Amino acid sequence: MKKYFLIIFAAITLTGCLSEDPKGQVRDEDAYTSAADVEHNLVANLYNYIGGSSNSQGLQGTTRGVYDFNSMTTDEQILPVRGGDWYDGGFWQRLYFHKWTATETPLFDTWNYLYKVVMLCNQSIEKIDEHKSLLSTSEHAALLSEVRAIRALFYWELMDMYGRVPLVTKTNSKVSEVTQSERSEVYHFIIDELQQALPYLSMERSNWQGSYYGRITRPVAQFLLAKLALNAEIYSDDNWTDESYPSGKEIFFEVNGKKLNAWQTVVAYCDELAAEGYQLEENAAFNFSINNETSKENIFVIPMDKVLYANQYGYLFRSRHYSHGSALGLDSENGTSATLSTVKSFGYGTKNVDTRYAWTFFSDTIKVNGNVVKLDNGKPLVYEPLAILPDVSGTSYEKTAGARVHKYEVDTKAYADGHLQDNDIVLFRYADVLLMKAEAQVRNGEDGSAALNAVRNRAGMPSRDATLDNILEERLLELMWEGWRRNDLIRFHRFTTAYDQRPQLEEEKDHHTMVFPIPQQSIDLNGNLKQNKGY
Repeated sequence: MKKYFLIIFAAITLTGCLSEDPKGQVRDEDAYTSAADVEHNLVANLYNYIGGSSNSQGLQGTTRGVYDFNSMTTDEQILPVRGGDWYDGGFWQRLYFHKWTATETPLFDTWNYLYKVVMLCNQSIEKIDEHKSLLSTSEHAALLSEVRAIRALFYWELMDMYGRVPLVTKTNSKVSEVTQSERSEVYHFIIDELQQALPYLSMERSNWQGSYYGRITRPVAQFLLAKLALNAEIYSDDNWTDESYPSGKEIFFEVNGKKLNAWQTVVAYCDELAAEGYQLEENAAFNFSINNETSKENIFVIPMDKVLYANQYGYLFRSRHYSHGSALGLDSENGTSATLSTVKSFGYGTKNVDTRYAWTFFSDTIKVNGNVVKLDNGKPLVYEPLAILPDVSGTSYEKTAGARVHKYEVDTKAYADGHLQDNDIVLFRYADVLLMKAEAQVRNGEDGSAALNAVRNRAGMPSRDATLDNILEERLLELMWEGWRRNDLIRFHRFTTAYDQRPQLEEEKDHHTMVFPIPQQSIDLNGNLKQNKGY
């Protein structure tokens, strides 16, 4: 029996799985009778996989997947051991201390999830071509480009996390034909795919409710291209363990017929987003409100509706103390907290606390509807931001140490104990565009203060000089809990250095942790795959 790539990487077959309705089970000639059928079954249904409702599924909202690997491994947040809670076989401690291994089940599950969507995209591309006769020339180009852009998004996640990954664009590739590509090759493939798709993508806003709600439109692709160019020095480097990187000033892209270096490319795409009408909301908290579908700032979101969609957001639920969740009429797991270095960056405990602290964290004495939340012993619930440690077991603050996840307005009418909320999950937004522009300008020897201080001044914070250190700190202050910290720290060459309460580790000297290992289960299934250096 022949083994195909899909079986090895996703452990599924694609027969009938693209559509969630019975149409996916009928004959092809009956399933595809119109352009609307092609769009629904081969494009729209792919967006079912951007969010998720179970572990390791979805780009954000769920646990033990893309978000956790990009956040729990950094100086931003931590899941401390709290007595008998949250040890979980040492998984969270291994993430925080950079002790993860190639045998982590969530790492394999995340790999499978990302490749499952890649392979679904491959099938859609082939079937769109098969049913080309049902489409006009413009419809064919638009649908094909949208699927290529979705696939590029998922290849970006794979390349960012795992470095050297197989680059497969057909559904019938045999295991014997599947080998890894260098990271730089996958990187340039993603860039090419997005740039080629760009002219055919809709200009509609993806975050506003309508026919393109939650879909990849041209602004979404422009944001991703800016992010890819911003990380050019990292993604173009095929040996991430030697502490030597190419210069962004010497990496060139073609943008609208012009040859630009990496930093100029970032600015060009950021300026296009500004010209298209994206702007900062007067109140940043509105971007994370229950009814955030009209945000002028959000660019790409995971649509949430407790009645219509299965997508879940579990980070508020995972973080709040049990009594806090109960007071809200929801539930909670008393886990995730901000690290000590994070709350200090916000100025907590000083006279100069960043204005964003209050809506980014649940902190200190907790009130719901003006009433102080009480613990089972009758005492007030007080979160202690400065008491956080990797293991708080046996301390006076075992259950209350750490500032907790806030930022998203609490939907007290949420279903599933708080997982099914109405706030759309924010993936890309314009504040990040401005911070990318500021950073690119500084790296190119220019003044990035206007873009940086637009973000700071919106928050009511005084202007600062646009230095790389200040920009990195601003990215933490503005983008806390949004899943960007690992990406930022690697680009600033800070990911493998000691931070917060984590000691310097000898084995980190070769910087192998800048990428995750290829899951051992995948290597066992396909002998062509080779482990990343250092694992």
